[in-house]
Amino acid sequence: MKKGIQFFLVFAVANLLWTNVRAENKSTEKSAASPPVSVLSTCTACKIILIPPRGQAESDKEILKLQQKIKTSPFPGHLLERLGWLLVSRARSANDPGLYNLVEQCALCIEAHQPESSAALLLRGHALQSLHRFKEAEPIARKLVEKRGSSFDFGLLGDILMDRGQVTQGIAAYQKMMDLKPDLHSYTRAAHARWIKGDVEGAVELISMATAAGSSLNAEPTAWSYTRRAAYELQLGRLADSFRSVRAALRLQPDYAAALFFQGRIELAQGQTNDAVKSLQRAATLNPLPEYQWLLADALELAGKHDEAVAFASNLKKRAAQEDPRTFALYLATRREKPKTALKLIERELSERADIFTRDALAWALLAAGKFSEARTQSNLALAEGTEDARLFFHAAMIAEAIGNSQEALALSQKATALRQMLFPSEQNQLAELKGRSAGAIAQAENIGKK
Repeated sequence: MKKGIQFFLVFAVANLLWTNVRAENKSTEKSAASPPVSVLSTCTACKIILIPPRGQAESDKEILKLQQKIKTSPFPGHLLERLGWLLVSRARSANDPGLYNLVEQCALCIEAHQPESSAALLLRGHALQSLHRFKEAEPIARKLVEKRGSSFDFGLLGDILMDRGQVTQGIAAYQKMMDLKPDLHSYTRAAHARWIKGDVEGAVELISMATAAGSSLNAEPTAWSYTRRAAYELQLGRLADSFRSVRAALRLQPDYAAALFFQGRIELAQGQTNDAVKSLQRAATLNPLPEYQWLLADALELAGKHDEAVAFASNLKKRAAQEDPRTFALYLATRREKPKTALKLIERELSERADIFTRDALAWALLAAGKFSEARTQSNLALAEGTEDARLFFHAAMIAEAIGNSQEALALSQKATALRQMLFPSEQNQLAELKGRSAGAIAQAENIGKK
């Protein structure tokens, strides 16, 4: 994509986000007066966000223009809010979570001179949630809902509650969001809620409504919705539909890492290993998430490129504990490496993030550490919402085998096998071995019973 077009899309998304939020602000409260420009110089957060960007990209130039307007405006509050949402858009498009720290500073700058500003609270809550500081974000979201109750406020609260493992409350917040404003953002969240509850077809229905409500002026969120649709369709085995959804995402947002990652997953499911390697290499270059590097290492191994696979796996281990402790704990436990480290990482994660996927990761780490009974307890909690997820079933099957229940292990492994396209190659190999062992153990027990 040409830089000018890329900037237009990023800035259009930022403007749309800001416009939507400002519209809700105006409809629910009167904006407090912003501070005189001279007051901005006394606030540390304001000083930080007014530091000129070092880059020369068009988006950097737009940020510089906005900073100049903030410095010279007698009442720059709405400009600070606009800057915050522009940074949110850049963080999403550039796959740079570090920018959320600047978003938080924007919020703090507004709050320093406009105490109790809902605009500042929403920005700060969004930044904290994106930085996985859920405990800090939750009271902010609850305050917003009580004070103002806009659709974005309920969306933020729902996101936090889902990550905190409070699914029923999270779904209720999403429902309120959709009642207030049925749009791309609320449909996407509602689709995720349906998927969590095991209704994959219902998730496809709602995510299709989300993509229909999107547009090129809302490029990144619309591309994300198409990517989620691709994931649901892949789970249902609709590979052609899934691939079309990925391509739609990439037309909106060329070089979109999330879409390229799922393109690679589809290509693996189709047996196109070399194509998958190319897609995953591009995704991992754009956004070197531990999950992306893990799947790329698996794909390289599958393609017979052992040395390259080892190199990517080694690179993953260098930063994953800081960047994504949950995924790294899963990775270590899958490979039965450093079980104590994996357990320590996920126990720390659980204190902040107690959703079903963290419970599952904890169960998996406990199994690797030889704590079978505790693993069983956490696995049951992970399965409690009825989520149809291959990894949840695979882990639960391995735990059932460890405690000596071959019948349950086989039943769960069959569920995982029906969704095997959602597992990474290294997981698929372990699943196949497990299924064989479970079937063998049952047959042996039946033969003994006949004697």
